[in-house]
Amino acid sequence: MMSMLPSLGFAGIGLMGLPMCRRLLAAGYPLTVWNRNPAKCKPLVQAGARQVATPAELCQHADVVMLCLADTAVVREVVFGSAGVAQGAQSGQLLVDFSSLEPNATREMAAELAGRTAMGWLDAPVSGGVVGAEAGNLAIMVGGEARDLERVRPVLLELGQRVTHMGGVGAGQVTKACNQMIVACNALVIAEVVALAERSGVDASLIAEALAGGFADSKPLQILAPQMADNRFEPVKWHVRTLLKDLDTAVKFSREQGSATPITGLAAQLMRLHGSQGFLEQDPSTLVLMYREPGASV
Repeated sequence: MMSMLPSLGFAGIGLMGLPMCRRLLAAGYPLTVWNRNPAKCKPLVQAGARQVATPAELCQHADVVMLCLADTAVVREVVFGSAGVAQGAQSGQLLVDFSSLEPNATREMAAELAGRTAMGWLDAPVSGGVVGAEAGNLAIMVGGEARDLERVRPVLLELGQRVTHMGGVGAGQVTKACNQMIVACNALVIAEVVALAERSGVDASLIAEALAGGFADSKPLQILAPQMADNRFEPVKWHVRTLLKDLDTAVKFSREQGSATPITGLAAQLMRLHGSQGFLEQDPSTLVLMYREPGASV
Protein backbone atom coordinates (compact mmCIF):
# COMPACT_ATOMS: atom_id res chain seq x y z
CA MET A 1 0.00 0.00 0.00
CA MET A 2 1.38 3.40 -0.93
CA SER A 3 2.11 5.93 1.79
CA MET A 4 -0.31 8.84 2.02
CA LEU A 5 2.25 10.88 3.93
CA PRO A 6 3.51 14.00 2.13
CA SER A 7 7.02 13.76 0.74
CA LEU A 8 9.48 16.12 2.43
CA GLY A 9 12.65 17.92 1.40
CA PHE A 10 15.08 19.30 3.97
CA ALA A 11 17.96 21.75 3.47
CA GLY A 12 20.41 22.33 6.31
CA ILE A 13 21.71 19.24 8.12
CA GLY A 14 23.34 20.89 11.12
CA LEU A 15 23.04 20.71 14.91
CA MET A 16 19.24 21.03 14.69
CA GLY A 17 18.55 19.73 11.19
CA LEU A 18 20.11 16.32 11.74
CA PRO A 19 17.97 15.24 14.73
CA MET A 20 14.86 16.79 13.16
CA CYS A 21 15.41 14.75 9.99
CA ARG A 22 16.00 11.59 12.03
CA ARG A 23 12.59 12.04 13.63
CA LEU A 24 10.86 12.60 10.26
CA LEU A 25 12.44 9.44 8.86
CA ALA A 26 11.47 7.46 11.95
CA ALA A 27 7.87 8.67 11.50
CA GLY A 28 7.84 7.20 7.98
CA TYR A 29 8.00 10.36 5.87
CA PRO A 30 9.72 10.07 2.48
CA LEU A 31 12.68 12.44 2.93
CA THR A 32 15.07 14.07 0.46
CA VAL A 33 18.00 16.04 1.88
CA TRP A 34 20.53 18.64 0.76
CA ASN A 35 23.39 20.28 2.62
CA ARG A 36 26.13 22.68 1.56
CA ASN A 37 28.63 20.17 2.97
CA PRO A 38 27.27 16.95 1.40
CA ALA A 39 29.08 14.64 3.84
CA LYS A 40 26.76 15.71 6.67
CA CYS A 41 23.88 13.95 4.89
CA LYS A 42 25.55 10.53 5.12
CA PRO A 43 23.87 9.29 8.33
CA LEU A 44 20.45 10.25 6.93
CA VAL A 45 21.10 8.50 3.60
CA GLN A 46 22.09 5.40 5.59
CA ALA A 47 18.75 5.72 7.43
CA GLY A 48 16.77 5.84 4.18
CA ALA A 49 16.83 9.43 2.93
CA ARG A 50 17.54 10.43 -0.67
CA GLN A 51 20.32 12.98 -1.20
CA VAL A 52 20.37 15.59 -3.98
CA ALA A 53 23.08 17.92 -5.26
CA THR A 54 21.17 21.24 -5.28
CA PRO A 55 18.30 22.87 -3.36
CA ALA A 56 16.32 23.10 -6.63
CA GLU A 57 16.30 19.29 -6.88
CA LEU A 58 14.50 19.02 -3.54
CA CYS A 59 11.39 20.28 -5.35
CA GLN A 60 11.43 17.31 -7.74
CA HIS A 61 10.92 14.91 -4.86
CA ALA A 62 9.02 16.85 -2.19
CA ASP A 63 5.57 18.32 -1.58
CA VAL A 64 7.01 20.35 1.29
CA VAL A 65 10.53 21.84 1.36
CA MET A 66 11.94 22.61 4.80
CA LEU A 67 14.89 24.82 5.67
CA CYS A 68 17.01 24.95 8.83
CA LEU A 69 19.83 27.33 7.95
CA ALA A 70 22.24 29.72 9.64
CA ASP A 71 20.89 33.17 8.82
CA THR A 72 18.99 35.42 6.42
CA ALA A 73 21.78 35.56 3.82
CA VAL A 74 22.06 31.77 3.63
CA VAL A 75 18.29 31.32 3.31
CA ARG A 76 18.19 33.89 0.51
CA GLU A 77 20.96 32.04 -1.36
CA VAL A 78 19.38 28.59 -0.89
CA VAL A 79 15.97 29.85 -2.05
CA PHE A 80 16.90 32.31 -4.80
CA GLY A 81 20.43 31.28 -5.83
CA SER A 82 21.31 29.88 -9.25
CA ALA A 83 20.28 26.35 -8.23
CA GLY A 84 17.95 27.42 -5.45
CA VAL A 85 14.52 26.24 -4.40
CA ALA A 86 12.82 28.90 -6.55
CA GLN A 87 14.40 27.36 -9.67
CA GLY A 88 12.64 24.05 -9.07
CA ALA A 89 9.49 25.20 -7.27
CA GLN A 90 6.08 24.17 -8.52
CA SER A 91 2.68 25.64 -7.75
CA GLY A 92 1.07 23.97 -4.76
CA GLN A 93 4.35 23.24 -3.02
CA LEU A 94 5.05 24.72 0.39
CA LEU A 95 8.25 26.05 1.97
CA VAL A 96 8.63 25.77 5.74
CA ASP A 97 11.55 27.73 7.19
CA PHE A 98 12.74 26.65 10.66
CA SER A 99 15.63 29.14 10.57
CA SER A 100 15.73 32.24 12.78
CA LEU A 101 15.69 35.26 10.47
CA GLU A 102 14.89 38.95 10.34
CA PRO A 103 11.07 39.30 10.22
CA ASN A 104 11.04 41.93 7.46
CA ALA A 105 13.44 39.93 5.28
CA THR A 106 11.20 36.89 5.74
CA ARG A 107 8.17 38.85 4.54
CA GLU A 108 10.07 40.13 1.51
CA MET A 109 11.36 36.68 0.53
CA ALA A 110 7.95 35.07 0.99
CA ALA A 111 6.36 37.68 -1.27
CA GLU A 112 9.06 37.21 -3.91
CA LEU A 113 8.73 33.42 -3.87
CA ALA A 114 4.94 33.62 -4.14
CA GLY A 115 5.20 36.05 -7.04
CA ARG A 116 7.69 33.92 -8.95
CA THR A 117 6.41 30.40 -8.26
CA ALA A 118 3.09 30.47 -6.33
CA MET A 119 4.89 28.48 -3.62
CA GLY A 120 3.61 29.19 -0.11
CA TRP A 121 5.89 30.17 2.79
CA LEU A 122 5.60 29.40 6.49
CA ASP A 123 8.16 30.83 8.90
CA ALA A 124 8.33 28.29 11.70
CA PRO A 125 11.34 29.00 13.95
CA VAL A 126 11.83 26.61 16.84
CA SER A 127 12.96 26.76 20.45
CA GLY A 128 14.27 23.93 22.58
CA GLY A 129 17.76 23.34 21.22
CA VAL A 130 19.35 20.07 20.18
CA VAL A 131 17.86 18.26 23.19
CA GLY A 132 14.36 19.38 22.14
CA ALA A 133 15.01 18.40 18.52
CA GLU A 134 16.12 14.92 19.55
CA ALA A 135 13.14 14.43 21.87
CA GLY A 136 10.57 15.95 19.49
CA ASN A 137 9.39 18.48 22.06
CA LEU A 138 10.40 21.74 20.39
CA ALA A 139 8.21 24.82 20.65
CA ILE A 140 7.35 25.89 17.09
CA MET A 141 6.02 29.40 16.43
CA VAL A 142 4.48 29.83 12.98
CA GLY A 143 3.75 32.74 10.68
CA GLY A 144 1.82 32.34 7.42
CA GLU A 145 -1.56 31.25 6.05
CA ALA A 146 -3.63 29.11 8.41
CA ARG A 147 -4.52 26.68 5.61
CA ASP A 148 -0.82 26.14 4.86
CA LEU A 149 -0.12 25.41 8.51
CA GLU A 150 -2.94 22.86 8.67
CA ARG A 151 -1.37 21.02 5.72
CA VAL A 152 1.84 20.44 7.64
CA ARG A 153 0.68 20.46 11.27
CA PRO A 154 1.02 16.64 11.56
CA VAL A 155 4.60 16.91 10.29
CA LEU A 156 5.42 19.70 12.75
CA LEU A 157 3.96 17.70 15.62
CA GLU A 158 6.58 15.01 14.94
CA LEU A 159 9.16 17.67 15.78
CA GLY A 160 7.48 19.75 18.47
CA GLN A 161 5.11 19.40 21.39
CA ARG A 162 3.61 22.83 20.72
CA VAL A 163 2.77 24.44 17.38
CA THR A 164 1.31 27.95 17.68
CA HIS A 165 -0.01 30.01 14.77
CA MET A 166 1.16 33.56 15.56
CA GLY A 167 -0.29 35.36 12.51
CA GLY A 168 0.79 36.21 8.97
CA VAL A 169 4.20 35.61 7.41
CA GLY A 170 6.94 37.00 9.67
CA ALA A 171 4.96 36.62 12.90
CA GLY A 172 6.86 33.44 13.74
CA GLN A 173 10.15 35.29 13.40
CA VAL A 174 8.96 38.13 15.64
CA THR A 175 8.01 35.55 18.28
CA LYS A 176 11.40 33.82 17.97
CA ALA A 177 13.15 37.17 18.46
CA CYS A 178 11.15 37.62 21.68
CA ASN A 179 12.12 34.09 22.73
CA GLN A 180 15.82 34.74 22.13
CA MET A 181 15.72 38.04 24.01
CA ILE A 182 14.53 36.15 27.11
CA VAL A 183 16.94 33.22 26.64
CA ALA A 184 20.06 35.32 26.01
CA CYS A 185 19.44 37.81 28.81
CA ASN A 186 18.75 34.85 31.10
CA ALA A 187 22.02 33.15 30.09
CA LEU A 188 24.03 36.28 30.86
CA VAL A 189 22.46 36.72 34.31
CA ILE A 190 23.01 33.02 35.09
CA ALA A 191 26.71 33.53 34.29
CA GLU A 192 26.82 36.49 36.71
CA VAL A 193 25.09 34.40 39.40
CA VAL A 194 27.44 31.43 39.11
CA ALA A 195 30.53 33.67 39.23
CA LEU A 196 29.16 35.58 42.24
CA ALA A 197 28.39 32.35 44.09
CA GLU A 198 31.90 31.03 43.42
CA ARG A 199 33.56 34.26 44.56
CA SER A 200 31.46 34.19 47.74
CA GLY A 201 32.50 30.65 48.63
CA VAL A 202 29.10 29.14 47.82
CA ASP A 203 28.94 25.84 45.91
CA ALA A 204 27.66 27.09 42.54
CA SER A 205 26.84 23.54 41.42
CA LEU A 206 23.91 23.63 43.87
CA ILE A 207 22.36 26.85 42.49
CA ALA A 208 20.11 25.17 39.91
CA GLU A 209 18.87 22.61 42.44
CA ALA A 210 18.30 25.24 45.13
CA LEU A 211 16.24 27.50 42.84
CA ALA A 212 14.28 24.73 41.09
CA GLY A 213 10.53 25.35 41.21
CA GLY A 214 10.89 28.94 42.39
CA PHE A 215 10.33 32.16 40.45
CA ALA A 216 13.94 32.18 39.21
CA ASP A 217 13.73 28.69 37.72
CA SER A 218 14.00 28.16 33.96
CA LYS A 219 15.29 25.64 31.47
CA PRO A 220 18.38 27.79 30.82
CA LEU A 221 19.07 27.85 34.57
CA GLN A 222 18.80 24.07 34.87
CA ILE A 223 20.97 23.46 31.80
CA LEU A 224 23.54 26.27 31.97
CA ALA A 225 24.21 26.77 35.69
CA PRO A 226 25.52 23.22 36.30
CA GLN A 227 27.61 23.36 33.12
CA MET A 228 29.09 26.72 34.13
CA ALA A 229 29.81 25.57 37.68
CA ASP A 230 31.54 22.40 36.45
CA ASN A 231 33.36 24.01 33.50
CA ARG A 232 31.56 21.60 31.14
CA PHE A 233 31.70 23.58 27.90
CA GLU A 234 31.51 20.58 25.55
CA PRO A 235 29.82 19.08 23.69
CA VAL A 236 28.68 22.36 22.12
CA LYS A 237 24.87 22.18 22.00
CA TRP A 238 24.40 25.71 20.58
CA HIS A 239 26.70 28.55 19.65
CA VAL A 240 27.45 32.00 21.05
CA ARG A 241 27.35 33.29 17.44
CA THR A 242 23.76 32.09 17.09
CA LEU A 243 22.61 33.95 20.20
CA LEU A 244 24.50 37.04 19.05
CA LYS A 245 22.89 36.92 15.60
CA ASP A 246 19.43 36.59 17.14
CA LEU A 247 20.06 39.44 19.61
CA ASP A 248 21.23 41.68 16.75
CA THR A 249 18.08 40.73 14.82
CA ALA A 250 15.90 41.63 17.82
CA VAL A 251 17.63 44.99 18.37
CA LYS A 252 17.41 45.91 14.68
CA PHE A 253 13.75 44.92 14.48
CA SER A 254 12.84 46.76 17.69
CA ARG A 255 14.50 49.90 16.33
CA GLU A 256 12.49 49.60 13.11
CA GLN A 257 9.32 49.29 15.21
CA GLY A 258 10.25 52.23 17.45
CA SER A 259 10.24 49.90 20.46
CA ALA A 260 12.78 50.36 23.27
CA THR A 261 14.82 47.26 24.18
CA PRO A 262 17.66 48.52 26.43
CA ILE A 263 18.32 45.22 28.24
CA THR A 264 18.51 43.33 24.95
CA GLY A 265 20.84 45.99 23.53
CA LEU A 266 23.22 45.53 26.45
CA ALA A 267 22.98 41.75 26.13
CA ALA A 268 23.95 42.00 22.46
CA GLN A 269 27.04 44.05 23.31
CA LEU A 270 28.10 41.63 26.08
CA MET A 271 27.56 38.67 23.74
CA ARG A 272 29.62 40.47 21.05
CA LEU A 273 32.41 41.13 23.56
CA HIS A 274 32.49 37.46 24.57
CA GLY A 275 32.42 36.34 20.94
CA SER A 276 35.27 38.69 20.03
CA GLN A 277 37.45 36.97 22.63
CA GLY A 278 37.39 33.71 20.66
CA PHE A 279 34.11 32.20 21.84
CA LEU A 280 31.82 32.60 18.79
CA GLU A 281 31.88 28.85 18.03
CA GLN A 282 31.68 27.88 21.70
CA ASP A 283 28.68 27.00 23.89
CA PRO A 284 26.97 29.86 25.79
CA SER A 285 27.95 28.10 29.04
CA THR A 286 31.35 29.76 28.43
CA LEU A 287 29.74 33.13 29.27
CA VAL A 288 30.71 32.51 32.92
CA LEU A 289 34.36 33.04 31.93
CA MET A 290 33.59 36.75 31.37
CA TYR A 291 32.79 37.17 35.06
CA ARG A 292 35.50 35.09 36.72
CA GLU A 293 38.75 36.64 37.84
CA PRO A 294 41.54 35.79 35.36
CA GLY A 295 43.21 32.54 36.36
CA ALA A 296 40.46 31.68 38.84
CA SER A 297 40.22 27.95 39.45
CA VAL A 298 36.90 26.39 40.34
